[in-house]
Amino acid sequence: MANENKDAPKDAPLAPRPGNADIAAFVEAARNAPVPVKSDRGRLIFALDATMSRQATWDLAQSLQARMFQVAADLGGLDVQLVYFRGFRECRASKFVSGGQGLSDLMAKIEVRGGATQIGKVLAHARDEARRAKVGALVFVGDAMEEKIDALATIAGQLAIAGVKAFMFQEGEDPEAARAFKHIARLTGGAYGAFDASAADRLEGLLRAAAAYAAGGRAGLEAQALKEDAARLLLRQMR
Repeated sequence: MANENKDAPKDAPLAPRPGNADIAAFVEAARNAPVPVKSDRGRLIFALDATMSRQATWDLAQSLQARMFQVAADLGGLDVQLVYFRGFRECRASKFVSGGQGLSDLMAKIEVRGGATQIGKVLAHARDEARRAKVGALVFVGDAMEEKIDALATIAGQLAIAGVKAFMFQEGEDPEAARAFKHIARLTGGAYGAFDASAADRLEGLLRAAAAYAAGGRAGLEAQALKEDAARLLLRQMR
């Protein structure tokens, strides 16, 4: 999973002299070391299937994500990272952004393309991010699953150990996707929800509920459950 960071320097600020292998190894390790994140804000990874079948829901999610931020703002704020996959083995992650407009700008630059699902890469990326700094939740929106469920379950278990609950939101009624999404949610202690592309309010409620959890923990989700059915649905599943 490669973060898109065109501004990053290509070379380390301090380069070792030729022949000094130990210093070279140290500089390389320092360059690759995760940077600590110091923030009281929640962090959420918002992952989307951007293959061709997702066009309608991609547009829908783009229009709804600002409302997801509004819920989070009421609970202390939320930093969100956009992850998407599409085409031939293309799977990318943005930087974490702190506002709805930032996420809108990122999503506006992406077009859907044909390709197979890469849910395993999404789960592995969320696991690795959580090992660097706390991630409140992973939200995934998709309609299909074309990978080996046992392999996904293994990574989901690692995600659970890293402390990340997965909220798996499915468009449509594909039985293989439903089985996999529910299994991933259960293994991580998260929750599953289904919606139809024509029911914008359903997806909106699910996104708001997940944002409430990422920003405010279980207490945040419980507060949202007092107002919305979608939050109550997720809360009943979570452990």
